Amino acid sequence: MKNSAILSVGRTFAAAMLFAALALTFTVADYYIFNRIAVYGAFAAAQWLKKAGLLLIPAALFFGSRRCADCAKYVIPVAVLISAFTCGGFFGITRVADTDAQAIYNSINGFISPEAHTALFCIESVCMLAACGTLFCLYGFGVAPGSAKALFAAIAASLPLNIFENFFDADKIPEDSFLMFRNFSVWHFAAVALLAGATVGAYMFIRRRPESERRMWLCAVAGALLLQYHSKDSMVMGDGYNIYTTVFSCLPLFICNIGVYTASLAVFTNKKALYATSFFVHAGGALTVFLYFGRDDMSDYGIFCSYSILYFCATHVLLFMLCVLPAALGLYKFTIRQCILPLIYYFAVIVCASVASAAVTGYSYSLGLTGEDAILPNYAFTQVNPLPFTVPALITLILWGYEINILYVMGLYAVYVGIFFTFYLLYRLYMQAYMRISAAVARMRVRARKAA
Repeated sequence: MKNSAILSVGRTFAAAMLFAALALTFTVADYYIFNRIAVYGAFAAAQWLKKAGLLLIPAALFFGSRRCADCAKYVIPVAVLISAFTCGGFFGITRVADTDAQAIYNSINGFISPEAHTALFCIESVCMLAACGTLFCLYGFGVAPGSAKALFAAIAASLPLNIFENFFDADKIPEDSFLMFRNFSVWHFAAVALLAGATVGAYMFIRRRPESERRMWLCAVAGALLLQYHSKDSMVMGDGYNIYTTVFSCLPLFICNIGVYTASLAVFTNKKALYATSFFVHAGGALTVFLYFGRDDMSDYGIFCSYSILYFCATHVLLFMLCVLPAALGLYKFTIRQCILPLIYYFAVIVCASVASAAVTGYSYSLGLTGEDAILPNYAFTQVNPLPFTVPALITLILWGYEINILYVMGLYAVYVGIFFTFYLLYRLYMQAYMRISAAVARMRVRARKAA
């Protein structure tokens, strides 16, 4: 069989593997095991390696990375075999229902049956083994120098962020503890510093790569972002994420959630319209939420190393990087004329988010959930006001028994549009200052050479 045919077969297995892995994230058990290492030990370790395989195998088959191929073809089959022999009661994991409301939540979250869960697990494992088999056919049995670096990078990028919960009991940490994440606390400022440091560091690193490799590195960032983003699917159904406990919160109707797909597709497809939308809408959105994401009335993140805060920081930092780095690296240049499509796109998102939020809440009413038990998915902040002022309900629309404050939704749209233009203005000011400083430095170097 020719290499092109083998590659096509390998990509087919890789695509099926990714589909099964995505479906598996919508089971309680998928990430439930990682903060219970004492119980699931070897199986959890093998599953972590399989998560790394979700990055290594596509990088090898879709982007031709020899180092990733050499890591995957030897390490991933071992992880698959270990997980197959140590899975135990993995497929029967369910969340305990302490209340009647939680019993209803569990019935919603358990839409993937144990039988379907087992089938998906087997499909993922078989496709992983088959994809690794094609890597042996393509690259042989040799190992390229430095391949271990790719393995360690994939393991780090696929780190289960709830693994740190093995070392503390959240219920025993007092609310006034220094470790608790609060708005404008030291941990909040550390998160903002991480955003700036990681973005600048990634820019400096990728800028030094050959031009032909830069988009590949951005695709690697997108892969890590997608993997970490979908960890939330399992967490909300198992241990909960922030204030969310049902699968409805996994629908990508939050601005940053849909931005994960938009920004990732932008670098995967290299489409200018997607780059523009990511830069104009989602970069400003991701940056803005760092200002208020620790508010007590909107969140319950716990201590700084809990899953909720680590997930939020990791995904939003990666998203911001993915939105701004293509422009910073010169893959495309955003102009103000390109803002029309993103504005229409954002308007459509706000409308869909408002309707979907009302539909989910109305559905929860039909299940008998009322008061604090009612499900408020709050897509795109259309149900919980993040603004520092209250918007009176002068114009309302009732859908499925839920009242939508039209004036608030319109105001929310206007505020975020203002944020997007402010971000663009700051970007232009930065570029002007950068060009002037660069020109001044260049002139000084010319004068120094002449003087010498």
